[in-house]
Amino acid sequence: MNVHELRGRLSKAGQEHLLQFWTELEEAQQVELYAELEAMNLEELNVFFQKATAGFSRPQPDSVDARMEPVPREVLGSATRDQDQLQAWESEGLFQISQNKVAVLLLAGGQGTRLGVAYPKGMYDVGLPSHKTLFQIQAERILKLQQLAEKYHGNKCVIPWYIMTSGRTMESTEEFFTKHKYFGLRRENVIFFQQGMLPAMTFDGKIILEEKHKVSMAPDGNGGLYRALAAQRIVQDMERRGVGSVHVYCVDNILVRVADPRFIGFCVQKGADCGAKVVEKTNPTEPVGVVCRVDGVYQVVEYSEITLATAQRRGPDGRLLFSAGNIANHFFTVPFLRDVVRVHEPQLLHHVAQKKIPCVGPQGQRVKPDKPNGIKMEKFVFDIFQFAKKFVVYEVLREDEFSPLKNADSQGGKDNPTTARHALLSLHHCWVLNAGGHFVDENGSRLPAIPRAANGKSETITADVNYNLKDANDAPIQCEISPLVSYAGEGIEGYVAGKEFHAPLIIDENGVHELVKNGL
Repeated sequence: MNVHELRGRLSKAGQEHLLQFWTELEEAQQVELYAELEAMNLEELNVFFQKATAGFSRPQPDSVDARMEPVPREVLGSATRDQDQLQAWESEGLFQISQNKVAVLLLAGGQGTRLGVAYPKGMYDVGLPSHKTLFQIQAERILKLQQLAEKYHGNKCVIPWYIMTSGRTMESTEEFFTKHKYFGLRRENVIFFQQGMLPAMTFDGKIILEEKHKVSMAPDGNGGLYRALAAQRIVQDMERRGVGSVHVYCVDNILVRVADPRFIGFCVQKGADCGAKVVEKTNPTEPVGVVCRVDGVYQVVEYSEITLATAQRRGPDGRLLFSAGNIANHFFTVPFLRDVVRVHEPQLLHHVAQKKIPCVGPQGQRVKPDKPNGIKMEKFVFDIFQFAKKFVVYEVLREDEFSPLKNADSQGGKDNPTTARHALLSLHHCWVLNAGGHFVDENGSRLPAIPRAANGKSETITADVNYNLKDANDAPIQCEISPLVSYAGEGIEGYVAGKEFHAPLIIDENGVHELVKNGL
């Protein structure tokens, strides 16, 4: 270890304080800190800080409101308003998949801290009857899509799955997949890679020590994807495989339609190089970013940046004018990603988040601040919309496709394991009813058929299961259908049409199971 040289580099960058406790450290701690600091590009880090904080402190326009325009109808595809085109889009998507031209890229995130667990979110079991984790559900959806594409087009095909983990979750994620034999997928088609980390910094640009021998590090945001794609040559791997389109999504949405053929087909038929899947906002004040144009450029505007008056504006059809709620679910062509990685990524500025960052005080004592004492810098995956030559938006029903898992049940509210579980069970209940099945109570009386129609196929069933499940205290009928049986409600008539079932009901690759309290 050349500590003298390291001290000189740190001093030149104004970061010499990082070695202030060096003589107090044990040898193993010195080795750890030395390796961490040696790996840092201090000059680049200072540039990141200066650019990010310059943008942060620069006076902002009063509001983006006057510069915002809603998504024009000509670039919008809708699962509800364009039902006559859904089949064509789906067919196109399945064709692309059958030709090995579609990959999926999972933003697997860090540890499930807000869920109250120390392991990756994808390993979480929300309490479904099958006890499948998010990773397993998504893997099985990929398997099913490969089967569907082969069934319609006769070719065996592969949907490669790229999984971006954080530094802290890479090892545990790989171990989990190995333990579960990659959930039936071929190992060579599941590619793990790691997003970058950046140190937390004080407001005057000093790197923060979390412990005497450890820098406070945080992932560089889901927009760190593009830097990681370059660093680990992921785009080259996609090109080698002949992939043309990539579906990018976040791990925490239990309803995500991985490599959704309708979304892929819509984007391909529109000639898009970049697309965003959105859900309609439930109300003007829902805390979700909005996909729109600002000064003619597509971007996501955070809910906190929009005035209430703008959020409440409605169009002639009565819908919210700015209704396209961002759900971190995107389409990119591989040539577009290549351009982003090679040309545009360095132009992206980091967003600044002021945080309460645990640190070491001047005497080496641990400090847990009660107000923000520094910043974390991150980029967002949607920052690259501005570079698209042809950008499109695809609107889907929330109850079909979006139920995020963010908080522990103990915190109450929404976006927790209970709401995620209920969303999936309710959707699968809909599938059974729309395929001609019925549920009965313990006396054999049919339960009311209240769900709305899946895919808009029936006009007679109009009430919405989710509408009747306003909070986690309303329990839906327990009904779970394995992704290996049905990707999106298709193909279950043979299991359920004209039949009556007692809940809980599981339909999987081994058949139909009505569970009772003492087991199967």
